[in-house]
Amino acid sequence: MDNLDYGIISNCKSAALISKTGSLDWCCMPNFDSSAIFAKILDDDIGGSFEIEVGEDYEITQEYLWETNILSTVFDNGMDSFQLIDFMPRYAREDGSYYAPPDIIRFFRLTGGEPKFKIKYDPKLDFAKEKTYNENKGDYIKSFTKEGKYDSLFFYSSFSLNDIIERKEITLKGNEYCLVGYHEKLVEQTLDRSYLKFQRTKVYWMNWSDKTTRYTHYGNEIMRSALVLKALSYKKSGAVLAAATTSLPETIGEERNWDYRFCWIRDASMVIKVMAGLGHIKSAKDFLQFIIDIIPHKDEKIQIMYGINGEKELTEHILNHLKGYKNSHPVRTGNAAYIQKQNDIYGILMEVIYQQFLMFETSLENSEALWTVVRGIVMIVQENWKKPDKGIWELRTEDRHFIFSKLLCWVAVDRAIKIGEVLRMGINDTKWKALREEIYQDIYNNGWNEEKQAYTQYYGSQDLDASTLLMQSYGFIEADDPRFISTVKATEKELCEDGLMYRYRNSDDFGKPSSSFTICTFWLIDSLYKIGEKKKAKQMFDQLLSYSNHLGLFSEDIDFKTKRLLGNFPQAYSHLALIETAANFSKGIATDGMIFRE
Repeated sequence: MDNLDYGIISNCKSAALISKTGSLDWCCMPNFDSSAIFAKILDDDIGGSFEIEVGEDYEITQEYLWETNILSTVFDNGMDSFQLIDFMPRYAREDGSYYAPPDIIRFFRLTGGEPKFKIKYDPKLDFAKEKTYNENKGDYIKSFTKEGKYDSLFFYSSFSLNDIIERKEITLKGNEYCLVGYHEKLVEQTLDRSYLKFQRTKVYWMNWSDKTTRYTHYGNEIMRSALVLKALSYKKSGAVLAAATTSLPETIGEERNWDYRFCWIRDASMVIKVMAGLGHIKSAKDFLQFIIDIIPHKDEKIQIMYGINGEKELTEHILNHLKGYKNSHPVRTGNAAYIQKQNDIYGILMEVIYQQFLMFETSLENSEALWTVVRGIVMIVQENWKKPDKGIWELRTEDRHFIFSKLLCWVAVDRAIKIGEVLRMGINDTKWKALREEIYQDIYNNGWNEEKQAYTQYYGSQDLDASTLLMQSYGFIEADDPRFISTVKATEKELCEDGLMYRYRNSDDFGKPSSSFTICTFWLIDSLYKIGEKKKAKQMFDQLLSYSNHLGLFSEDIDFKTKRLLGNFPQAYSHLALIETAANFSKGIATDGMIFRE
């Protein structure tokens, strides 16, 4: 496939990617960050897939069922046709808990004639490190490994299991199903049971969507993005993944391939703000609680990212046996960025805590604990804000005085002062205000480049950086300030190419970037709107939306020339920015004037 033409299905514990031709090419089980059981997307020879093979005369179309994360792929040759419905079960039980097993159900619905096809069921457990064996056990096919790490998988179906194993041609004469499960089933699996799970899961997603704030413009795009964010939410802990995949390259053939199946603190405040704005207070609160729970005590180091269960060690490994997406290697699991020092993390964390006090009720005990954290963060900022770091883009070269990092140190102190005002503490108020002013003046004097008439990437730099477009949204500068207007225009001139934005154009540890970072284009559109160039902003926004895949999904990057999607997919940050930017062009309308809770 020349583009990331995939749909995501999820049950908020794990996820799978299904191509526009109905091939299941990526899935990790039992959780988002587990080893892959299908990884054709990373190696089309040995990665493993679950494919539906039809004749060339079939036309294949794909869409989501209305306001759900259930995928429909229709196969039609004019005489014979069927609908493939893919989903991962998720629905509420009577006791209020959720049924969300590590299962994928593929429901075959006959819609005309007698369609013929073959099923290629080819799981490759543990990233295909060792050989996977398949055995017909009578009621199910068991897939398992013998060498290395033991793993197993179970396949149930109303089709003949022998026909599946031998890849014989199947004639569809009625509705059928397949179920791929990480655990062996204790009750008999039937067509009726799978259909009931489908209906219940459909109701779950439609109920969730019904609670989402409606917008007068770009409503469908906002809803799909909201559903993507929900699909990337790990219900057990409240964490939100950066993306569902690992090692999809930022540029074909290069080494910028990372594992994004983790939770970045930097995304936290945006997730909370956007999800709360969409009416999903429970989701916002769950994620906020995840962040609060992993906040270390006093002088313990704050990491930029954590595992979805709060894991601190995310050791990076390279899977040399996989050739990578379009031969782009290495394929990595884990992410070494977790050990990096990034001073912007303090501002992000303080923004999250500030939102906690603004949005939600907080007990006296929690308030006292958070106030301790606030004071501790200010102390850390006071000791570290003058030091260089790796910056927002997690560069693995020398540390520098990145302006975005300085900005977020300013945010940390600013929000600490405001939290103190909310709590009516007044503690260290004068001292903190002096620190805030000192950081402000440092950025104002050292970050500004007179020649460029813009804030640049780092102190003394001639290079521009898209992250400076966030200076206004964080409250450092007003939208009508000449410096901000000039920065926006200079950044657009230097970093924008054919309506798409570079993060920066200077060389980093892997050379010069050659693809557009999707969220940066949203930042530019948002900034242009705020400085009054609303018509231009809307035109750019409409153009950018046209670069999504056939289902309205975005990855991390876009190729400047071909406009193909690149990078890990689907990308939470891209869809967060889409929602926030779309909201500029529309007014949210909460049904019946109510704020809904999940």
